[in-house]
Amino acid sequence: MSANQHSDAAAKPLAWRQHIRQDVQSMHAYAIQDATGMVKLDAMENPFGLSAELQTELGQRLGAVALNRYPGERVNTLRHALAKYAQMPEGFDIMLGNGSDELITLVSMACDVPGTTFLAPVPGFVMYAMSAQLQGIQFQGVPLTANFELDEAAMLAAIAQHKPAVVYLAYPNNPTGTLWNADVIERIVVAQGQQGGLVVMDEAYQPFASQTYMDRIAQHGHVLLMRTLSKFGLAGVRLGYMVGPKALIAEIDKVRPPYNISVLNCECALFALEHADVFAEQAAQIRQERQKLTDALAALPGVHVFPSQANMLLVRMPDATKCFEGMKTKGILVKNVSKMHTLLHNCLRLTVGTPAENAQMLAALKESL
Repeated sequence: MSANQHSDAAAKPLAWRQHIRQDVQSMHAYAIQDATGMVKLDAMENPFGLSAELQTELGQRLGAVALNRYPGERVNTLRHALAKYAQMPEGFDIMLGNGSDELITLVSMACDVPGTTFLAPVPGFVMYAMSAQLQGIQFQGVPLTANFELDEAAMLAAIAQHKPAVVYLAYPNNPTGTLWNADVIERIVVAQGQQGGLVVMDEAYQPFASQTYMDRIAQHGHVLLMRTLSKFGLAGVRLGYMVGPKALIAEIDKVRPPYNISVLNCECALFALEHADVFAEQAAQIRQERQKLTDALAALPGVHVFPSQANMLLVRMPDATKCFEGMKTKGILVKNVSKMHTLLHNCLRLTVGTPAENAQMLAALKESL
């Protein structure tokens, strides 16, 4: 390169920015906290691993996978296994995603009609709004009540006013852990259907909840139900699935990238379903630990713990940031959600860990209050 060519290139630093959308430049990437050397209780992961015996068995299975081939019929074997596990109704179909995050993106892509709106209660999972924004879709958030329950009147009014293409309902909700009233949800589902829109029920935390919408989904032709194996115990595998009426799933499946589920993801998921009893026992232990942790937190002065049917607890305290930093210095990493929404003022989100991890977290929280 000549001196003149070099100076021309230097004269346009970051000229490529003109090709990046302004709204993208103003966004923040999804933040993942550095957990090196920490007790990691910030991401709602299952804290239990597989036994050495099962690890060996899984390793042998993965070692025999044909990595030189694209995923084939084995993916359909997984689809059928998941449909049976989830007790999918007759006349419904199932599609897979690289985590439920990809499924949220695919819904946004498929429903990106000019002028459309998506709607969800807030605070909720940040990817509903982010995915809509990236597709140029208007997102309308409807605040929950002070106790993180659905504001039924506000939801119904928003549906009537905005006529959203999609309403997201997390069941239970993230980051609050709330399992909303089933009758209220049903009235929202009916209202959304009457105006011609879709409902996506997000059951990411279903293994820890006392209810599922799968029991009622067959009553509606406009409801999709989404789950993930991340909370089941396979966060590292990245596999989500979505159930819905065949015709509806067929349309959304058209925007799915080819071969979006790797052969390794597929085989890991099949292996986990074959040992579903192991993961069910882990979920039962997490639910027991959640109750113990709830009782212990409720006994602390100045701390309010909200009811949860997920594998995390939302707690409010006098100074969440001070407590978060104090716990971090003691090697405990949780999630400071206090700035995510005004309703979450001075709130931390605590993942339920192993008994030992929960004891460490509780001790660090007490010292940091």
